[in-house]
Order: sequence, then structure tokens, then C-alpha cells
Amino acid sequence: MPGVGVSTAVVLLVTVGDGTSFPTAAHLASYAGLAPTTKSSGTSIHSEHAPRGGNRQLKRAMFLSAFACMNADPASRTYYDRQRARGKTHTQALLRLARQRISVLFAMLRDGTFYEPRVPNNVELAA
Repeated sequence: MPGVGVSTAVVLLVTVGDGTSFPTAAHLASYAGLAPTTKSSGTSIHSEHAPRGGNRQLKRAMFLSAFACMNADPASRTYYDRQRARGKTHTQALLRLARQRISVLFAMLRDGTFYEPRVPNNVELAA
């Protein structure tokens, strides 16, 4: 997977293992601290934000992986650009990309498959 090097893979394998301890990708994202949480107090419910908790090593590894893959993977860059077009800041878009990538990694661990790159619909390939 683009953006996942040796150090990121080590962090993933040490913290996640084979992925069987997480029933869904959302559970893994929550463990990593990449799932948005809602801030509420009494009857007040505020918008969703990135949690401060979670496994810091895994969260950092996925954040840096998302940052590293932006120029190497057209699908990741398209996802990032789409988030920026929706009004997200750079950091918010990167966290959303990291969350999306953790879902892909969970599916790879669950199914025992390798990464298969996909080409977004609106990206033209150079001949």
C-alpha cells in the first residue's frame, strides 16, 4: 500500500496484529483515535471532532502514512482534494484520509489479500 513503509508496517503489526480482535473497521478506527466523536454536555450536543484519545502510535503512523501517500497514490490524492473542496482544513482532510486507509487495511487483514490500487473516475492517466 502506498505510504506504508517498514516502520508503519511494524507499528500496524505490533498494535493490530492479525486484526481478529476488532470486529469491524470502525472499532479499529476508534481504537486508533481516528473515528470522530460527538461532544455533548447535558442537553447540548456539539459537532463531531477528532478524539484526543486512542493509540497514539497507531494514530501517528496512519497520519504520516496518509501524508506520505498523497503524491504517490492518485486515489488518495483525489479523496484528499474532495475533502478540501468540502471545506475541511488540511489536518481534517488528512485525518479523514487516514481513517479511510485504516478501513482498507482492516479489509486487507480480514480477507488476507494484498493491496490492489484503484484508479479514481476523474483522473486521467498519462500514456
